[in-house]
Amino acid sequence: MSRRNGWLGLVLAAVVPTSPVYAADGLQALPSTHSVAETVNRLESAVQAAGFKVFARVDHAAGAKTVNMPLPPTELLIFGKPDAGTLLMQSQRTVGIDLPLKYLVWEAADGGVKIGWNDAAWTTQRHGIADRAPVVKKMQGALRKFATEAAAP
Repeated sequence: MSRRNGWLGLVLAAVVPTSPVYAADGLQALPSTHSVAETVNRLESAVQAAGFKVFARVDHAAGAKTVNMPLPPTELLIFGKPDAGTLLMQSQRTVGIDLPLKYLVWEAADGGVKIGWNDAAWTTQRHGIADRAPVVKKMQGALRKFATEAAAP
């Protein structure tokens, strides 16, 4: 191998992320001790008990199966609370593209299960919302709390 190619390899190794799943801007994630389906069941129960409305549950793996494509278990839970989401939309309606809130639960390559969600602070920064800090803080706490409870043994 030439000296130039050796340096190029070192530079690429230092720059290219080794864990692209966690490289997504604004993504928060934590491991679950349950299957994908059970984790989503637990998330659904937690958000409903807290007064959130569940709008949909999307089974991406089932969708992939209908077109004969393999996909490990992957589900999306879509939910929200209009009294919080509307406040954000009153500040900047474009945030509606990121609302309602979502949890993505997937089986990782190592067989473990992960729960992912968009950080509310990242979402509001993305849309230039600077006047709703108390709402954002409550959303962040609730999202982390529900995910932590759903993931626990």
